[in-house]
Amino acid sequence: MSNYNYDTRIIDLTLGEILDAMEERFRKVQNAESYQPADNDKRFVYGLKGLAKLLGCSKTTAQRLKSSGDYDTAITQIGALLLIDADEVLRIAKEKDENRKKNL
Repeated sequence: MSNYNYDTRIIDLTLGEILDAMEERFRKVQNAESYQPADNDKRFVYGLKGLAKLLGCSKTTAQRLKSSGDYDTAITQIGALLLIDADEVLRIAKEKDENRKKNL
């Protein structure tokens, strides 16, 4: 382990310590990218941009869907952060689409 922490100023580190810290960080990122979620893990998207991308619509439409209240069980808002359960949103959207088709 290194003799530095997140409070250490960069100017106080040697080039070797900086390179070691970068290598350690790259390994952590690489391990995180190779993570394969289990089948029971929930998938989340964040913000209106994430919701729009998930549903394939514009941010304006995503805002309108959020405001409608139909997706309230899938959306958690903490301050300005929107945490959205992707699987629940897709389930609700599928259910709404099936109901719409039945009413035609």
